[in-house]
Amino acid sequence: MKTISVTKAASKGIVMGKAFIVVQQNLEADKRLIRESEKEVEIKKFEKAIKDTVADLKILAKDSDIFAAHVDVAEDPDLHDSVVQRITDESKNAQLALQEYVDTTVTLFESLDDEYLRERSADIKDVSKRIMCNLKGIKSNPFENINQEVIVVAEDLAPSDTANMDFKYIRGFITEGGGVTSHVAIMARSMEIPAIVGVANFKEEVTNDDYLILDALGAKIIINPDEATKQEYIKKAQEYKEMKEKLESMNGLPATSKDGRTVELFANVGSITDVENAVARGAEGIGLFRSEFLYMENTKFPTEQEQFTAYKTAIETIKKPMIIRTLDIGGDKELSYYKFDQEENPFLGWRAIRISLDLKDVFKTQLRAILRASAFGDIRIMYPMIISVEEFKAANEILEECKQELRQDCIPFNASIQTGIMIETPAAVLCADDLAKEVDFFSIGTNDLTQYLLAVDRGNQKISKMYNSFHPAVLRAINKVIEAGHKHGKIVGMCGEFASDEKAIPMLLGMGLDEFSMTATEVASARYNIRNLNYKECQKLANEVCIKGTIAEVMELLNDFGK
Repeated sequence: MKTISVTKAASKGIVMGKAFIVVQQNLEADKRLIRESEKEVEIKKFEKAIKDTVADLKILAKDSDIFAAHVDVAEDPDLHDSVVQRITDESKNAQLALQEYVDTTVTLFESLDDEYLRERSADIKDVSKRIMCNLKGIKSNPFENINQEVIVVAEDLAPSDTANMDFKYIRGFITEGGGVTSHVAIMARSMEIPAIVGVANFKEEVTNDDYLILDALGAKIIINPDEATKQEYIKKAQEYKEMKEKLESMNGLPATSKDGRTVELFANVGSITDVENAVARGAEGIGLFRSEFLYMENTKFPTEQEQFTAYKTAIETIKKPMIIRTLDIGGDKELSYYKFDQEENPFLGWRAIRISLDLKDVFKTQLRAILRASAFGDIRIMYPMIISVEEFKAANEILEECKQELRQDCIPFNASIQTGIMIETPAAVLCADDLAKEVDFFSIGTNDLTQYLLAVDRGNQKISKMYNSFHPAVLRAINKVIEAGHKHGKIVGMCGEFASDEKAIPMLLGMGLDEFSMTATEVASARYNIRNLNYKECQKLANEVCIKGTIAEVMELLNDFGK
């Protein structure tokens, strides 16, 4: 028996079964260059592969929004034109031209700081895999011979892989790659299949003869457990099932502590599918709508009408408050259709609100779309990366211009739409009292705030262990922002994983955080935790935490709380 501990589960639960190791297909592109006379043939091969891929995806899209999005990727004119250009101008065969396009585009997405956005490269990889299979004539399904309960072990899994599975036998997923926002993680959560991702070199640890326990609650994998361990986990699995039923029964209840403190539980989203999931999971609103998806999944700056349609659909779906973050891009987040200058330090460079204020026409297009959609529900605007009162006022001045234009055109909108900011820089923390006098609300972005306060690049593996939102400096900053907001009667929220962290929730509740925004799948668990907390005890905890000088002292307090 061998136990492997992992960092974090992607989809919770406890399951058991034989290991099924996925053998990856060889989709290496043919590297040869072609003659002039072959170019037309290669173009026709590629276009047929696209046509066949779209036909397959449209069948799957009837039951899945993920595959509906894949149809758009396959039909993207940029994909077609870029590959054909490589065939025509560079004498690449269709396979090589496709591979080079995919490598370039995926590199663009994977360079992004936002983990959720980085995972969107999986869409391009998966669609290109289908096209490559059609180019190579590969049609085999590696999952067709599964006839017993198994836990699938793979380097990574794409939506196309899960579409080929018979879930009568699939009990769980373990992948070497991927993150908690990867498609395999999202699909696993939506199908309530336990999954652990990012387990480096796990395929070297097991064979198809091994029996596994996948504990996505305790974040561990047990290989070939003894009988006593099996029985222990059968009991744990049953207890978890009963707990899930209890959480679901509380879905319509408010997030109110035992002594009467009520907070709001919102969801972070980046697509209409995410919004629908937020509704299903009982979210009381959208705390972060990542509008950059509309820009990054396009071949040009999205039009006002395109954005209006997306925002209107989202607010009509959620039917509750929705905070739209204006374009948060630049530096480390590039666009295929806009050339950014090379920057030595993009995290401190031309990004987010700085771009919006400089590219005024682009900003106004977005603001007009948001204003128009505000006629259909409670939409609020949030500006990212604000470091001064002057920036906030400059953004609102442009918003007022947009309002005046819409009035002149007799287009309805919410004239009193709320505007707030993300607190994610040390400057915003230190000026929180001044900013609170101007804004309608704050939302604390703990990911960037932690990075900037600690001067730690969370993408740098050499120092990533230093990135910790439980650092006393980060906790004191959060507390200062909440105090400043409340001093001026403003609501303070938080978006990011920290808002759903089981250790952090009692402390954040005690600090007075008004709104917790998180991945939709975490809402029920957060609701349960808050309903079982005493606000006054949490206030005492928060006060004690804020005077601790080390992470170890903070964690000792949090670990002992409630015992």
